[in-house]
Amino acid sequence: MSHVIACIDGSAAADSICDHAAWAAGRLNAPLMLLHVLDEAQYPSETNLSGNLGLGARETLLTELADLDAKRNRLALEQGKATLEAARARVAADGVPDPVLRQRHGNLVEALKSLDDDTRLLVIGKQGVKHGGAEPSGGEVGDNVERVVRTIHKPVLITVGEFREPKSIMLAFDNSASTRTGVRLLADSPLFKGTPCQLHLVKVNGDDEGLDWATQCLENSGHTVVTARLEGEVEAALHQYQEEQGIDLIVMGAYGHSRIRELLIGSTTDRMLRNARVPHLILR
Repeated sequence: MSHVIACIDGSAAADSICDHAAWAAGRLNAPLMLLHVLDEAQYPSETNLSGNLGLGARETLLTELADLDAKRNRLALEQGKATLEAARARVAADGVPDPVLRQRHGNLVEALKSLDDDTRLLVIGKQGVKHGGAEPSGGEVGDNVERVVRTIHKPVLITVGEFREPKSIMLAFDNSASTRTGVRLLADSPLFKGTPCQLHLVKVNGDDEGLDWATQCLENSGHTVVTARLEGEVEAALHQYQEEQGIDLIVMGAYGHSRIRELLIGSTTDRMLRNARVPHLILR
C-alpha cells in the first residue's frame, strides 16, 4: 500500500510536518513513513582528501581530518535517528502508533524518486533546517521544496505554521488539463470527503469556462462549493482571497495553460509560496 511520506530534517517545522502527515494518513487510510535524509553535500558518505596531498600536507594530518569527518558523520547519523524517534513519538500522540522509519544518505529528491511507487502523498515543510523551520508570515522557501515539486510526480503537501485541521480549502482553477485533473482528484479523494470542509473554487481572470463543470463535479462528490471570479495579478489575488475568506489550505495544480502555469515552474514557485501563511497542496 502506498504511503504518506513525511520528510523530516530536524528543523523547527518537524512537529508541523508530523501533525499534517498524521492527519493525512488518517484521512487517506494510508500507512505513514517518516523519512530522514542525511544531506550528502554536508555529510559525504566517503571522505576524500587526496586532492590535498599535493599541498604537502602530512599524512598524519590527513588521517586526523578524515577521522574528524567520520566522527562528524557518525554524530549526524545518530542525530538523524534521534530526530526520527522524536517524530515517531509525535505521530503516535496524533494517533499513528506504527509509522515506518527510513533513513537515507544522499539527496532528498533522489531518495524520494526511489520511493515513487510507494508514495501516495509527500509532506514537506516550506522551510527546512537551513532557514530555521516554518515561518507563517513569509520568508525564503526551502531549497528542497522547489526541486521536489518540479521533480516528484505525486501530490505534495507543503506545510506552513502549526497544524490545524482544514475547515475551508481553496482550489485555484484555470480550466487547464492539470486543474481539471485536480478537480477529479479532489472529488475522488477521501482527504476532505465527509468533513464539514467548505471548498472555494477560484478562477483568476478569463471567462467562466469550466466553472460549472468543476462545481457540479465537486458537489456530486459531496463537497460544499463556493465559486469566485477574481481579477488582477494572480498571486496577489489568490493570497488576498485566502486572507479575506480565512482559507485554511490552498490547492493548486503543478502545471496549467495560463498564468497559473508559471506559478510552479522554476523560480516562480518561490513567488507563490514566499508569502504563504497556510499550507499548499500541489496536485500532479
